[in-house]
Amino acid sequence: MSSDFDVIRRPTLLVVDDTPDNLMLMSNLLKDRYVVKVANNGEKALKIVRTGEPPDLILLDIMMPGLSGHEVAQQLGADPATRDIPVIFLTALASEEDETIGLGLGAADYITKPIRPAILLARVETHLNIKAAADFLRSQNDFLEQEVARRTREVAAIQDVTILAMASLAETRDNETGNHIRRTQHYMRALAGHLKHHPRFAATLDDHTIQLLFKSAPLHDIGKVGIPDRILLKPGKLTPEEFEVMKTHTTLGRDAIEHAELQLGADVTFLRLAKEIAYSHQEKWDGSGYPEGRSGDRIPVSARLMAVADVYDALISRRVYKQAMSHAEAVEVIRTGRGSHFDPDVADAFLAHADEFHEIAQRFVDTDHDLARKADGLTVAAPLL
Repeated sequence: MSSDFDVIRRPTLLVVDDTPDNLMLMSNLLKDRYVVKVANNGEKALKIVRTGEPPDLILLDIMMPGLSGHEVAQQLGADPATRDIPVIFLTALASEEDETIGLGLGAADYITKPIRPAILLARVETHLNIKAAADFLRSQNDFLEQEVARRTREVAAIQDVTILAMASLAETRDNETGNHIRRTQHYMRALAGHLKHHPRFAATLDDHTIQLLFKSAPLHDIGKVGIPDRILLKPGKLTPEEFEVMKTHTTLGRDAIEHAELQLGADVTFLRLAKEIAYSHQEKWDGSGYPEGRSGDRIPVSARLMAVADVYDALISRRVYKQAMSHAEAVEVIRTGRGSHFDPDVADAFLAHADEFHEIAQRFVDTDHDLARKADGLTVAAPLL
């Protein structure tokens, strides 16, 4: 005698036929091997399939009042929840054309009446085995997709943590606050978002690149780690010689990121953008910036975006050595620098959406605690724009 556990694990078949004798015949033939459900019309069959646990296989008559077997098969195939249930047409329609139509509707098999029990049982067993294999492969694919998604999230999280750790290291030696890092990230994303449909930038600023810019932005001043304290933390104006040393933070930052990339042994897109930003964000549109004195479109797009983001934030930020400019004053500085310090189109995007940048600044505003933490026990450097 079969146990309840065996019954539960047996495959479930749904037999659909409008003739009671046929339903009884099929039930008697199948009940020793399978859990058998029956429906005497297409409407009832669909209700059974769509409520509760779906059957593992359907034996379906074609000629029935109401919905025909063809119509039932079409509805099953159109529904993602039921399209993978194998359907075997069980019918008196025996012509080659009838069989072609049935198989064309997605049926797994086509058996003509009168039924030969051994053939029917063999084909049912075959299609249940095929379904079990397909279900296993789908479950494995689902698992692999979930695992890939999990590992992708993990890699992205590691990237984010690594970038923020490196940026925080630079911050401990400079006069900026952690909120400066967050603000510049959001400024960058906002600027890029407003320029992604601009003819000059559409080929560069797709959504993926914008997200990478957001990730890369915190590393813009990573090179300040390599600047001596006597210069980095000097409270007064730098001498020309000291300023030359300070300017090397762009090259130091680029080289540090490049060294990390070489250690990975592969080109990493977000590190490429980080290198561009670190190395070139002090360049100016008219060629008067550093380290190379590049001008115009020779300056990478990422660096041109950071130039606006970094200068705006420096202007509006209060430090222990200076008062903050008002938002309106900072906007006027960007307007004045349009076409000289800044790419005109990048400056225009900022000016057209200046209120958004003000809102970002307010969302991540520095607190007195932030400033005190930076000033505590330290002599702080003069701003570097």
